[in-house]
Amino acid sequence: MSAITPLHDETLRTRLDAAMAQVNRVLLGKPRQVKLAFTCLIAGGHLLLEDVPGVGKTTLAHALAASFALDFQRVQFTSDLLPSDIIGVSVYERETGHFRFHPGPIFTGLLLADEINRATPKTQSALLEAMAEGQVTVDGQTHALPQPFFVVATQNPMDLAGTFPLPDSQLDRFMLRVSLDYPDAAAERALLTGSDRRDLLAQLSPQLDGEGLAELSRRARAVTASSALLDYLQALLAASRRHTDIRVGLSPRAGLALLSAARTWAMLSDRMHVLPEDVQALFVPLAAHRMVAARGASGDHLARDLLANVAVG
Repeated sequence: MSAITPLHDETLRTRLDAAMAQVNRVLLGKPRQVKLAFTCLIAGGHLLLEDVPGVGKTTLAHALAASFALDFQRVQFTSDLLPSDIIGVSVYERETGHFRFHPGPIFTGLLLADEINRATPKTQSALLEAMAEGQVTVDGQTHALPQPFFVVATQNPMDLAGTFPLPDSQLDRFMLRVSLDYPDAAAERALLTGSDRRDLLAQLSPQLDGEGLAELSRRARAVTASSALLDYLQALLAASRRHTDIRVGLSPRAGLALLSAARTWAMLSDRMHVLPEDVQALFVPLAAHRMVAARGASGDHLARDLLANVAVG
């Protein structure tokens, strides 16, 4: 991959657009899902992709890493995977008489946790500290992870055999949950007649790097959210906590994530102020997996019900 020249303000938007365009060339027919993935990365969150195998989840993770010049590691989660297989392990060295820490694959820029719900809850929870604090603790010693650090986890639908549901505390660490779904007829025909995805991934070039990503994050945090917009966001949070079909509503952490994601979505839409439409575009992928239903209703249905019943300002 070619080196990236120093970043100037006037080129930032051009490079961002180029990065999104090349990811869209690899993941055909999914511009909204690509924009959601960029939103999650720039806002400093982590992304959960939930769908059946073979619809492009791994391809999206590879394309994001290549476009942002991020070091990439993939871990295939299985029922016998151990936490040390992800985090790393301290090994005693006879020559020095000391333990030496050998970092695991989590020490990377983008970690693809493939089929995360095929691992046991103990192994799933190995990611909690890393996702929340950007560090891991082994044998009482803390090790900082490289920055940026972005987890893309894929999850099979729960009706598939051999899966373990993610605990609520783990789900809450994912800013967005996105489903890629099957391609439409035109995109599928292009897939069938076009180049192999692996060949296209090999041709991707970095459009931004860590410096560019950090600058995008700073600009997103500077996007204005008016008092009326915050009133609307708080009304959605409050409605989730008193809804009769929701046992556990949205937490303050979810509210902060929603505001951060909405600011980033607005910036990606070339605006420096948040609109209610930005909150609405993100509410289902951000809120649905965080709410615990009281009567078996799906989180997506409950999130859409909240949007329909909470008035804007």
